[in-house]
Amino acid sequence: MLTVVAALIESDGKILVCQRRRSTSFGLMWEFPGGKVEPREMPEHALQRELREELDIEIRIGPEVYRTTYRYSEMAQTIALIFFAARIIRGQLKNLNFEQVQWQAPESLSELDFLPADRELIDRLAAGLLSLPRF
Repeated sequence: MLTVVAALIESDGKILVCQRRRSTSFGLMWEFPGGKVEPREMPEHALQRELREELDIEIRIGPEVYRTTYRYSEMAQTIALIFFAARIIRGQLKNLNFEQVQWQAPESLSELDFLPADRELIDRLAAGLLSLPRF
């Protein structure tokens, strides 16, 4: 199983979302920033590393918000996806890896074409069934 981590970063009632580059797998689909956990790497460390690489920011990681598994037909391994609440503590947000990044209201997340593994969480956020903790 492949473990992937993602950050749910909220600011002024909106959540940071990122659109994958058109030249990558699942090009132009939306996701939350994050990435794969390397062997012998803690999920929280992977998330901090990925956000430095993708957005040039340092984050404080809060509680785990949601966890799911998903199997893409294009991939051999099932993905374990862990979503953490997070907030930016240092750095100016820079798009180093995406087609675009934007802040989106939770209720409008379902308007974007998100990766299938994220859709269950998107539905819960959009319906107000899940909110991000303050920390």
